[in-house]
Amino acid sequence: MSGRDVNVTDGKLLGPLVVLSLPIVLSQMLQVGYNLADTFWVGRVGQEAVSALSYSWPLVFLMISVAGGFTVAGTVLVSQNKGAGKEDQADYAAGQTIAFVVLVSAVASVLGYLLTPILVDLVGATPGSAEYRLAVEYTRTIFLGVVFMFGFFIFQALLRGWGDTRTPLYLMAFGVALNVILDPFLILGFEGNVLMAWLGLGELEATLYAMTGFAGFGVQGAAIATVFSRGVGAILGMFWLFSGAVGIHLSLSDLKLELDMVRRIVSLGLPSSVEQSTRALGVTVLTALVALAGDDAVAALGIGNRLNSLVFLPALGLARGTETVVGQNLGSQAVDRAKRAVLYSALIVATVLGLLSFVAVFFAEPITAAFIPGEPNVIAIGADYLRIIGPTFLFIGVFQVVQGAFRGSGSTRLAMVFAILSLWVFRLPPAYVLLDWMGMGATGVWYAIALSNVLSMVAATLYFLRGTWTESVLEEDEDDASEPPAEDPDTAGPDAGPQSPDAGVED
Repeated sequence: MSGRDVNVTDGKLLGPLVVLSLPIVLSQMLQVGYNLADTFWVGRVGQEAVSALSYSWPLVFLMISVAGGFTVAGTVLVSQNKGAGKEDQADYAAGQTIAFVVLVSAVASVLGYLLTPILVDLVGATPGSAEYRLAVEYTRTIFLGVVFMFGFFIFQALLRGWGDTRTPLYLMAFGVALNVILDPFLILGFEGNVLMAWLGLGELEATLYAMTGFAGFGVQGAAIATVFSRGVGAILGMFWLFSGAVGIHLSLSDLKLELDMVRRIVSLGLPSSVEQSTRALGVTVLTALVALAGDDAVAALGIGNRLNSLVFLPALGLARGTETVVGQNLGSQAVDRAKRAVLYSALIVATVLGLLSFVAVFFAEPITAAFIPGEPNVIAIGADYLRIIGPTFLFIGVFQVVQGAFRGSGSTRLAMVFAILSLWVFRLPPAYVLLDWMGMGATGVWYAIALSNVLSMVAATLYFLRGTWTESVLEEDEDDASEPPAEDPDTAGPDAGPQSPDAGVED
C-alpha cells in the first residue's frame, strides 16, 4: 500500500490531480451512502423517525466538528512536510495529530452525551414528543462512538496529506457495505423486514423472529450500525499507520504530545474547527428556523440535505484533493503550479455539478418521493427545495475548491472567515426575513440558501484572485533545516510572523 501515493509536485498536473481527487470524490459519495442508507431504512419506520434524524444530525455534526477541524492540521502538516522532502517530520506530525484529536474528541463525546436532551430541545424538537425521544436516543448513541469514528477521520486526513487517497477509499467502501448490511436488521429487526421480503426470505424472517423476538432498535439501530462500521475501519487504519504499510510509519513515541507541536496543530486546526462548528451551528439554527414551518418542512429539509450532500460532498472531495496538491506544491515552492491546480479543480467541479443541477431540477419530485413514500406534503416541500437550490450547485462546488486552496496553503483562518460569511451573513439573516417577515415559509429558506451559495462563491473567488493567500509559504526561514520537528516553519505555525496562515485575512 505504501506505493499508492500520487506524485503531484513534478511533471504533468491535470492527470495526477484527477487521479488523486477521484478516490476522494468516490469516498465522499460513499460517505453519503451512510446517510442515505440510514434515511432510507429509517423512512420505513415513519415520519417521526425521519424528523428525528433531521433534529439529530446538526447536533452531532456540531460537536464532532470541534475535533474534526483539527484533522485539517494533519493534512496540512503532512502534505507540506512531504512536499519539502521531510518525511520523518511528516510521521511525527501525523502521530501528534492523532493523539491530540483523540483527546479532543473524547471530551466532545462526554459533553455531547450529557447535553443531548438540552440541545435537541434548543434545535426545535418538542420535549415529550416522539421526534424528541427518538432524536435523543439516536444522538446519544452516536456520541458514545465519537472517539472510534474519529479514528477513521484522522486516517483519511493523514493519508490524504501524504497523497494516498485510494487506501481510504477502499476502507470507506468496506465500512459502507458493512453499514448497509447492518441497517435493515438493526433498525427493523426480524418483524416486517423489507429487505428480507425483497429477497424472498419471508419464511426465514418469521422463523428468526419466533426464535429471537427481535423487532429492531428503530432509529437507534441506525446509529449503532454507523458507529460499529466506523469503529472497524478505525482499527484497521491505525494498524496500517503503525505498521508503515501506507507510507506514513508511526511509533508510540510520536503519540507523546509536545507543547510546541500542540500549539502548531491548534494554530492550523482551531480555525478549521471554528469553521466547521459555526457551519454546524448554522445548520442547527437553520433547522430551528425551518421548524417554525412545521415538522413536514423539517422532514423535507432532512431529505433535501442528504440529497444535497450528493453535490456538496463530491465537491468537498475535490476540494480536499486540492488541499493536498496546494500543500505539497507550496511546500516545494511551486506557487504557480499550486494556483493552476485550483483552476483545474474549479473547471472540473463546475462542469460536473452543472449536469447534476439539470437532474435535480427536472426530477425533483420522484427523487424526493423515493425517500419518504406516502407523505405527499413532505414530498412537495422537498421537491421545491431541489428546484430552487439545484441551479446553484456549481457555485457550491467552486466555493469549496477555493476554500480547499486556502486550507492547503495553511490559511485556515481565511477559510474560516468565508465559511462564517456564507452562513451567518449570506444565509441565515435572509432566511429569517423571507420565512417570517415575508411570510414565505420553508420556500423562503430555500431561496436564502440558493442566494448564499452564489454570494459565497463570488466573495471567495475575488479574494483568491488577489493571490495573497500564498504568502504564508513564499518566504521561509533559511535555517529551517536545523529546526526540530516541532518547530518546522513549513507549516506556518503560530510564531511565523507575517507569513502565518492568516497573512491575508486582515488585508
